Amino acid sequence: MRSDLVFGALTHVKNRYELCQLASKATRKLHKPNTRLQDTTNEVLDRFKDTAPMGDSTEAPVQKVSLEERRAA
Repeated sequence: MRSDLVFGALTHVKNRYELCQLASKATRKLHKPNTRLQDTTNEVLDRFKDTAPMGDSTEAPVQKVSLEERRAA
């Protein structure tokens, strides 16, 4: 059931509003034509249950560049 998927995904997301926003963005990106939108949404929630969608990433933090440095390039 979808409620089980939602409660499973809430273990990695702070609140339901944030989960809704992340799930809708992910569903739009992962949806394939000729498939049901409901199946794509369930797949996204299942993925959120297993991993943290906004979790600890290993990417380097983005450095802020001053306006003068950006214009000089």
